[in-house]
Amino acid sequence: MTATETSISLPAGLRPKDGRFGSGPSKVRPEAIHALSSLARDYLGTSHRQATVKDQVSRLRSGLSNLFNLPDGWEIILGNGGTTLFWDAASFGLIEYASQHLTFGEFSSKFAKVVQAAPHLAEPQIISSEPGTHPMPVKSNVDSYALTHNETSTGVLATLSRPSEDGLVLVDATSAAGAVLWNPSEVDCYYFAPQKALASDGGLWFAACSPRAVERIQLLCSGDRWIPASLDLGIALTNSRQNQTYNTPSLATILLAAETVDWINESGGLKWAEARCRESSDTIYQWAGERSFTQPFVAEAGQRSPVVCTIDFDGVEADAISRVLRVNGILDTESYRKLGRNQLRIATFPAIDPDDVRALCACIDYVVESLT
Repeated sequence: MTATETSISLPAGLRPKDGRFGSGPSKVRPEAIHALSSLARDYLGTSHRQATVKDQVSRLRSGLSNLFNLPDGWEIILGNGGTTLFWDAASFGLIEYASQHLTFGEFSSKFAKVVQAAPHLAEPQIISSEPGTHPMPVKSNVDSYALTHNETSTGVLATLSRPSEDGLVLVDATSAAGAVLWNPSEVDCYYFAPQKALASDGGLWFAACSPRAVERIQLLCSGDRWIPASLDLGIALTNSRQNQTYNTPSLATILLAAETVDWINESGGLKWAEARCRESSDTIYQWAGERSFTQPFVAEAGQRSPVVCTIDFDGVEADAISRVLRVNGILDTESYRKLGRNQLRIATFPAIDPDDVRALCACIDYVVESLT
């Protein structure tokens, strides 16, 4: 840090009450931490196959079904490893042979790379667009369409639209699940990890699966295809129906996620969560549009994410702003490293108070004025 940066101290009355704005792992609500602490003695350090833990898994699975308003026949499946592991599992247990992938940022491209490397699958169809935009799927002779609801690296929200009735629609919803409305009629598998909008820790994956997706899992996982047990979605399905995982999960992650899901459901559900996130993100986009030194990275307003805001800066170093914010207790506003732009990336998940977002904007103004 430069001498100028280290000399900047934000006035106490200007700072947000909670300075966590990371895009994942994200802010964990203090109320959830308190709930974990109060239950820890009888919950942490116990077998994940006992009722104490199974009850929390059941609570979480039921809560997610209610949150997403899932139709009859849909199931919530979970397993260890996060979204990265789920891509590997899906290459065995959901894609039969051929898939189409939409790529428009770092995370949306990773599933396509998994499929490209899989010797038992065909070369995937890849439809790409420049970062800051998103492409649309095209009806094709494939059995699976891989979409991304919210590209965390660029702050782009994509439209979920079923291109064909013939293939499964698999949606990476890691930074959208629990914060953005979606229509199950357009999707067959909506999968995600809990360390973003669900305000928990990482290490688990969840998947809301339609009857068609469940049928595909059962078909592929009971056939001749070799599948490592830890990546076998059939095993995950069987264990999930018993409210457990194949191997030991993070118990803290499960309970923290369940607390967030219950909080959202009790507050008004997914519609309430999205409105809360849009209040925060609209604050940032409006703020950026009114400043001479900032502009939203995503040019098309309809594609701007309500949960991850990417803001370009001109005439001032964004990394310097982040460094000053960090020493003043405002964390994780740095841009996504591989995007390589002079920008801040700010999360506005449900757990983040809209008043704190307004305070953050005021703090950035203060820092920019001090640096220039």
